[in-house]
Amino acid sequence: MSADSGKHFFKQAGWLVAANLGCGVFMFAVHPLVSKLDPAEYGVFATLLKVFLLLGVPAAGLQAVFALQTATAKEPAAQAELAATLRGVLRGTFVLWLLVLAVGLAFSDSICATLKISNRTALWATLGLGLTSLWLPILRGALQGRQDFAGFGWTLITDGVGRFGAVLVLVIFLQGQAASAMAAALFSQLAAVGLAWQATRELRAVAGGAFPWRPWLARVLPLTLGMGAVMFISTADAVFVQSQFPKEITALYQAGVIVGFGLSQFTLPIASVMFPKIAGGADGGADAALRHTLLGTATLGGAVATVCSLLPTWPLHVVYFRNPTFYLQAAPLVPWFVWSILFLVLGNVLVQNLLARERFAIVPWLVLIAAGFAGGLWWVQPKLGGMLPLAAFQLVAQVLCTACAGLLGTAVFFTWGKREAPKSTVQESKV
Repeated sequence: MSADSGKHFFKQAGWLVAANLGCGVFMFAVHPLVSKLDPAEYGVFATLLKVFLLLGVPAAGLQAVFALQTATAKEPAAQAELAATLRGVLRGTFVLWLLVLAVGLAFSDSICATLKISNRTALWATLGLGLTSLWLPILRGALQGRQDFAGFGWTLITDGVGRFGAVLVLVIFLQGQAASAMAAALFSQLAAVGLAWQATRELRAVAGGAFPWRPWLARVLPLTLGMGAVMFISTADAVFVQSQFPKEITALYQAGVIVGFGLSQFTLPIASVMFPKIAGGADGGADAALRHTLLGTATLGGAVATVCSLLPTWPLHVVYFRNPTFYLQAAPLVPWFVWSILFLVLGNVLVQNLLARERFAIVPWLVLIAAGFAGGLWWVQPKLGGMLPLAAFQLVAQVLCTACAGLLGTAVFFTWGKREAPKSTVQESKV
């Protein structure tokens, strides 16, 4: 990769960082507004945001697979196949969402009891978000693969600005609670879907082509398992805490979660630039894209994590300035969360690099790490009842940090310690 292409890479990454930062700033601005609610309601809101992400686990590989397919669809026949695949998967995921919706409504009583949801509208809005969690990755993956980072970035900004504006109206002006905040998230996601739908209309409109669903599933399954495992590690702890502790105190754990989320907003978009360049580029350019991404992620993430570790009350003051007395109690959790998320985003860069090259040997290990994380939460669960709340929260955060460190170490090993033969070489050897 030349110096000019390196500058172009960082220009694109800079736009996505700016778009993600804009999205993140407005999404962060939601939390000072919502934190005026009773801590129990705020805890429900923060937890349901994680449930929304968990609903997207079946679609975790879709953004990656459509970025990969779009990046490599150079010929008319491949573009027609891409269009047919987009249309088929959008229809299929809609049917999947209808099934999830039916199950969620059927078990709404037990779900509300487990997560301490007082207003069922909050659950209904979250179930509605299940559709956007399936469709947005598909549409954003197509934008990412064609390197339409302008359209990709605007879907992020629309999501952030729309959520902030809707929360301002529904929660502040109309005095809504957690259900209103989740309705605001649904509004912003629908707006982002509409924008992405419009931006991908030319890709979806290509006539002809067929949806080869069998080979497509064989390709998407390892991506879904790999990215789904990373997503599970980043979300399951918040839902676990909400189910295990009194709703009046879970907001303290969610405060640490939100600080970690802020760190990810500075770093994850760089990997979004990297993926299509690796998927559609030669080895030299792909290796350079990986180096640029690791450099940018480690520099930005390391700086933020260091500052937050040295001054753990600072991010809490920024996010929760409307109610600092209560939320500053979460300061001991902040270092655990920022380093956990730094390990996670660095591991995510390496995982995306491997998946973009279709080196799928790491996937079973990612699933094993996710299962180990769930097992770790199960193992500490009996101990939590006899501990002070903050000590118990810190133990859960330590389990999270261990899983994220394991993810990063595994990704490092499969990137540099275990070499796989390129796919083309393997195929040629069979001829």
